Amino acid sequence: MGKTAFIFPGQGAQYVGMAKEISYICKSAEKIIDEATDALGIDMKNMLFESSEDTLKITENTQPAILTASMACAQPLLEAGIIPDYTAGLSLGEYSAHVLSGSLRFSDAVRIVRKRGKFMQEAVPVGKGSTAAIIGLGREDVYEICEKAGSLGIVEPTNFNCPGQIVIAGETEAVDEALRLAGEKGAKKVVKLNVSAPFHCSLLIPAGEKLREVLEPIEVNEMKIPVATNVTGKIIENGSEIKELLVRQVSSSVLWEDCVRTLIELGVDTFIEVGPGKVLTGFMKRIDRNVRTYNVEDKESLDQTLAALKNV
Repeated sequence: MGKTAFIFPGQGAQYVGMAKEISYICKSAEKIIDEATDALGIDMKNMLFESSEDTLKITENTQPAILTASMACAQPLLEAGIIPDYTAGLSLGEYSAHVLSGSLRFSDAVRIVRKRGKFMQEAVPVGKGSTAAIIGLGREDVYEICEKAGSLGIVEPTNFNCPGQIVIAGETEAVDEALRLAGEKGAKKVVKLNVSAPFHCSLLIPAGEKLREVLEPIEVNEMKIPVATNVTGKIIENGSEIKELLVRQVSSSVLWEDCVRTLIELGVDTFIEVGPGKVLTGFMKRIDRNVRTYNVEDKESLDQTLAALKNV
């Protein structure tokens, strides 16, 4: 049998009611939510189950909420004895991967990402930055387009999610020019995204520096499960790198496709998306259709995944 990886979603996967069913059927999942409430001094159960989409969209709420929901959804898998060989997460999801790995305590991680969300939102004034997806062009084309459009301001590739889907972000005028050039280059589609700030580009470097101060006193423990990082697309070799990678991650491209390909090269043939939504499962189908993909976000998906894994 091949190896298994747990993969965790990032910002944008949130919805009201995430992890609700899982918390009702798994005491340790409910305990995670209570731990987040204690760590942050806010009612996390209310935020996850009863708040509004608008409340969950606020970045400093979104990030701890998704981290909490993801870790809650992991609990019944762990209780069933399903321990992954590797783990990774998309952007914010990398914090979930570190908690699973044991390198970060959950109570520390949930406090860090609340501040991370605040710093990322504050880094660029509303309206100054934009984010967009380019469908149907390769990496080299997108790099070339961003370089040309860079004469009008900062614009950079920020997410390499799967073949043919690359996200760019930066200053609005430069992003608009990059989209125009992408159309000329033959992109199948260009879409402006409704994202609250231009994440993962160099405009976010100040947010990373503020995050460095928050991370400085945090204790990082040995990784019990290897983590693939978005910054390099490779497995983190040494725990001493973790803080610096998390700082860089805020303003660096998310090399998600590279992370997945690294895990496949290491023998992973079963990927379980843990937490709200199925965005990563969708990416997986475009990266490699030969791997098995499952997700766990509610009772139905948990039961289906547990049943499928018994038959593997």
